[in-house]
Amino acid sequence: MVKLAVRKLPGAVGCEIEGLELRWLDDDSFSTIELALHEHLVVIIPGQSIGPKSFAAMAARFGRAEPHVIDQFHHKSDPNILILSNRKDEKGEPIGLADGGTYFHTDYSYLDVPARCTLLFAQEIPPGESGTTFANQRLAYEDLPNATKERISDLVCRHHYGNRDNLDEASRTAASKLSTDQKQKMNWVRHPLVRKHPHTGRKSLYAVSGSSFGIEGMGDNEGRALLDDLKQHSTAGKYCYTPRYRPGDVIIWDNCSLLHSAPLIDASQPRTLWRITVKEQGPTL
Repeated sequence: MVKLAVRKLPGAVGCEIEGLELRWLDDDSFSTIELALHEHLVVIIPGQSIGPKSFAAMAARFGRAEPHVIDQFHHKSDPNILILSNRKDEKGEPIGLADGGTYFHTDYSYLDVPARCTLLFAQEIPPGESGTTFANQRLAYEDLPNATKERISDLVCRHHYGNRDNLDEASRTAASKLSTDQKQKMNWVRHPLVRKHPHTGRKSLYAVSGSSFGIEGMGDNEGRALLDDLKQHSTAGKYCYTPRYRPGDVIIWDNCSLLHSAPLIDASQPRTLWRITVKEQGPTL
């Protein structure tokens, strides 16, 4: 068995694992990935050459994947794979979802059973700052004053699909536009403001930006003000890191303990990735 090298990245989150080919992923190698994910929250595995079947099989080791509600951009080989791309076909139609999640959010926090982890496979990446920005919500929670921790420890947030800071569907920083049928699938859900990680037991702020629109037991203005304060705190530069993606990178991140924001890419610079989101085992409450 080849010993895998886990190298911590220089920011507030992240590691890179070298010496691994996901086409031949075995149980020991997966255990190394999973442990690294729990510790570093973002795992990057470079230099991969895999097809949709191998990518989906690797994701299935983490749990049950769920196809994204935006079903027009599902991969033809596997509906669990969402194509993220700013490219267009010969008819001028988009081949994938462009500008998805270009604001701090947590994947599937608008669902009753949210996401455990998200996996990306980078197909083509433009030069420059084209990676996802991650904000470490575990560290941000740990840095809060004790009085604030006590105040928020039992609070429950109301979530719905969308970006509470921008509801203009034509904007590049709003949540990706849904069709009428897709909107009808979305409901209000509840999640704790402070979540205990289901695999490590460590606490973090959860989805204080993005789909959280209010707090139970508080008026709309009071609840939003608290969420905005926590968002400002937890997305400060010291909690954030933006890795530089390369074609062939597989990126995995922990949705319980992170906020993340996709980059706003120049439309003339092609960017295409495959994405799979794996669900938790059950609701948070």
